[in-house]
Amino acid sequence: ELVTAMKRFFIILSCLLASFALAGQNSIRVQAPNLVSEGEQFNVTFIIDGETAPSDFSWSPGDDFQLVWGPQKGSSTSISIVNGKKTKSSQTTYTYVLLPRKTGTFTLPAATASFKGDSASSPRHSIEVFAGSAPSGSRQQGGGSQASGTSVSGEDLFIRMIPSKTRVVVGEPLTVTFKLFTRIDVAGYEDLRFPEFEGFWVQDLPGPSSVEFRREKYGDQIYNAAVLRSCTLIPQQSGQLTVGPAEMVCQIMVRAPRSSGGGIFDSFFQDDYRTIRKRISSGETTFRVSPLPAGAPASFGGGVGSFKITSALTKDSLRTHDAASLKITVSGRGNLSMLDAPKVNFPPDFEVYDIKTTENSDKSSGRLSGSKTFEYPFIPRSHGEFTIPPVEYSYYDSAAGKYVTLRTAQMTLSVSRGNEPEASANPGGQLVQGVDRRDVRDLGSDIRFIATKLPRLRPAGHFFVGSPAFLAAVALLLLAAAAVYLVLRSMAARRADVVGTRVRGASRMARGRLSKAGQYLKDNLYSAFYEELHKAILGFVSDKLNMDVYEMDKDTISERLISAGVSEGLARDCISLLEACEFARYSSAPEGRDEMNARYSQAVAVISGIDASLNRRPSRRPVSAALAAVLLLSAAPGLSAAAPAADSLWNAAVAAYADGRWADAADGWNAVSDLGLSSPQLYYNLGNARFKEGNHAQAILNYERALKLDPSYSDARFNLEFANAFVQDRIEVLPEFFLRTWARKLRWAMPSDAWAALFLVFFAGFLAMLLLFLLSGSSAGRKTGFFFGLALMLLSAVCLDSSLRQRREALGTEKAIVTVPVAPVRSAPGTDVSRDLFILHEGTKVVILETLGEWREVEIADGRRGWLRAGACEII
Repeated sequence: ELVTAMKRFFIILSCLLASFALAGQNSIRVQAPNLVSEGEQFNVTFIIDGETAPSDFSWSPGDDFQLVWGPQKGSSTSISIVNGKKTKSSQTTYTYVLLPRKTGTFTLPAATASFKGDSASSPRHSIEVFAGSAPSGSRQQGGGSQASGTSVSGEDLFIRMIPSKTRVVVGEPLTVTFKLFTRIDVAGYEDLRFPEFEGFWVQDLPGPSSVEFRREKYGDQIYNAAVLRSCTLIPQQSGQLTVGPAEMVCQIMVRAPRSSGGGIFDSFFQDDYRTIRKRISSGETTFRVSPLPAGAPASFGGGVGSFKITSALTKDSLRTHDAASLKITVSGRGNLSMLDAPKVNFPPDFEVYDIKTTENSDKSSGRLSGSKTFEYPFIPRSHGEFTIPPVEYSYYDSAAGKYVTLRTAQMTLSVSRGNEPEASANPGGQLVQGVDRRDVRDLGSDIRFIATKLPRLRPAGHFFVGSPAFLAAVALLLLAAAAVYLVLRSMAARRADVVGTRVRGASRMARGRLSKAGQYLKDNLYSAFYEELHKAILGFVSDKLNMDVYEMDKDTISERLISAGVSEGLARDCISLLEACEFARYSSAPEGRDEMNARYSQAVAVISGIDASLNRRPSRRPVSAALAAVLLLSAAPGLSAAAPAADSLWNAAVAAYADGRWADAADGWNAVSDLGLSSPQLYYNLGNARFKEGNHAQAILNYERALKLDPSYSDARFNLEFANAFVQDRIEVLPEFFLRTWARKLRWAMPSDAWAALFLVFFAGFLAMLLLFLLSGSSAGRKTGFFFGLALMLLSAVCLDSSLRQRREALGTEKAIVTVPVAPVRSAPGTDVSRDLFILHEGTKVVILETLGEWREVEIADGRRGWLRAGACEII
């Protein structure tokens, strides 16, 4: 109780500190209507709260509204002194009168205010401009205009009952809302009466505690509307059900002119006001309720709507005469309160008790939704394997118009032989077996089972972060990013090289022209063939040697070819082929087809020879191969596999634990640990074996070791909390700053290796965004690379920090568990010059501050310190 009280105190204290911090901040609020009519002037007020008045305020109504008047500034300051502490607060208002320019929905621009070294902005506020008329002389916030005369029109003041639907089936929920609509000032209300809702089950919905007006459109007019009551109705019978009217009396201030007395100042005092009472009514509403269709399943529980069903046993393994419960939860939307309990067929030797029902409904959405749980307590009276058959539950789906049957999964229960109650003798001399009667309760008094599969064992003290493999992965990512950067820069430079592009495309152009010439040869087009052949040779030489048109004479071509490394014979053949093509194009005696084939073959040979002569360059493949070899060597794995004997030792320990030989199981897992291997599952299983032996201190020690390797291991944390319940010492834990708690929980979400792997993923993404920022040719690309790269860099830093912190905590030696039954903590090391401060018992966790010989200075969770013998505790 003291711990709970202290926790509540610190929670309340944190909330108060947070509220004080928020109270000192500067803020801007907006007061403006949500709905106005076209041509209606309305007020917009900005309210600025803070410690000091703003030094500068800026706001513009924008293009959607016309500024009619303003701003009008108002300010107030208050000073309070509590317990000698002086607190000052200031409030400043700026009021504008606006006129809408057009109809539609518009958003007011944000206002900004400057303070000493700070600034604040107002939230956005949406206003709908409606073409209809508004209450004349409206005040925008509740109420309306003054009424004239002695009567009020039914169009200016009325009440309506608004149902969500009027055609339903029996049991189908619907909502009704009673609203007051007015275009005049209402001074008060009297005699508010609602109908009885005969034939309906009624559930009121949450609503305002007082009448609050808000502008709404109704027809083609704007009214000030207020919700008087909202409720959910569930019809209980079929037919036409009529709901009577809602009635109320409104007090209205009316203006009545009085006759003039003829005085010179009488024109200023000609109007008089008085209060009249007007009774208004909503009228009757008729609902058509259809009966449920015939043929309902036997498992129909009265539900109408849309539901789903789940089931769970509080315990699937127990002993005879022990209690457990079956919980069936029906959740969804519909008439939850009307649901009957599903029928469950328990085994015949089970003693079943009264059903406990729990309902969790959410009525804020205007319809009944939530869940309803039926708990069936039972006690098995004999041992064996039992099966609870699937539970069926049917409901009527009003949307689909049919019955739907839900079905749970089959449940299996293992009951072992328990302590049988002793026989007692009755007066008649017969022995009658009694029953050990006890309160029905849920029992969860056992640790979770061991991990049976062989885990990924690794050398003790080894973590992925900081290992050679991790550093090699980071280096490979950096090398890959550098290689991509160099390749892309090279490609960009190559694309920018116009001459090189022309040279590289020479062969492609020549092949295209030769192909076209070959087609002309097949079609026996003499002139076209020689013309295309001439273009192919001349264009190839021009592109390959980067020659301009004015340089394309035969002597220059021959000299350039020879200087580029082409043999004189090949250059001579090229010139002779050009001359032959020119001669054939203008000759009056055309050559035959054999000569044309020979010319074509000669052209192919000349172009191929020149291309081969100009492309002779040394290969760079050996360098690339060497670089690839270096990268492959750097990525070679550095961790060896687990010892072969670990597999057999692990399986033998699992089998021993399953047979109840706890000591043999612990010895087997200790043998795996002696091989220099570790894993969270290894220490978790060892903790389970020690717990079953009754050695709670060693169990807690091994659970703590498992959590040091993997803080996200839920089974180990559950068993640790369970084992801590057997520790004799109850120590109040000092509160921790909530940000440190959040950071630690985030760090414990995954083990260190997972954080390290996630760091590599985010780091690779950061390098990709960095390349995008450096190499992108567009402003949008650079912006994307910068902002996403910054975010990925921060995520990488968080992941790396979490991984390194977990590694440091796992390798730390500052925490220990008391392993002796009683350990006195003394004021100083030694027994002659010190005295006992307090006593610790086995299983208590301590923090080691200093070691001096055989003594250790320790600190417990409530902050107390002292000296403890080194042999009394074991480092986690």
